[in-house]
Amino acid sequence: MPTQAKAAVIDEITERFQNSSAAVLTEYRGLTVAQLTQLRRSLGAGSSYAVVKNTLTKRAADEVGFPELGPLLNGPTAIAFIEGDPVEAAKAIRDFAKANPLLVVKGGVVDGRTVDAAEVTRLADVEPRDVLLAKLAGAMKGNLTKAAGLFQAPLSQVARLAAALQEKKPAEAAAPEAPAAEAPASDETAAADTTPDTAAADAAGDD
Repeated sequence: MPTQAKAAVIDEITERFQNSSAAVLTEYRGLTVAQLTQLRRSLGAGSSYAVVKNTLTKRAADEVGFPELGPLLNGPTAIAFIEGDPVEAAKAIRDFAKANPLLVVKGGVVDGRTVDAAEVTRLADVEPRDVLLAKLAGAMKGNLTKAAGLFQAPLSQVARLAAALQEKKPAEAAAPEAPAAEAPASDETAAADTTPDTAAADAAGDD
């Protein structure tokens, strides 16, 4: 491939990384063109699934600050560039991989950070948005302003916040409570405590 053509490919991959909310690297060895087309359609509008050259993709990944992707770029590689919700795309990829085991998820980038294959799978297992928001609203103790803002947030961010709050709860439950201060005796209690001594003094006086 001529140098100018290579530069154009690198620029295109770089732009896709920059404009995508997520990018999932996969190995597609053994899959047919029809299967790859099915996967591409399942990712949703605006997303794409493209076979890439590893050497050129490494250079593009370096340019956008994702050098950690380098070791994943070996063998036949195709990248799902997601412009919509990363969680929904991860679910689509997971479901496709279950039906087509030849698809292997290697890892990728989600919301500007690199992730491994296990994290892509965890992202696919995130609960629906309404369930997560209900949990968050409860954790925020009725703070409707914050909860309302989360309706506009990407589902992946909502999921991470829900997970953080779930981890925080056991930590707070395990913290020892401060001992309660001993309440001062009431006047009636003090009077009751001194009654036997007063009665004994009166008895001694009678003698």
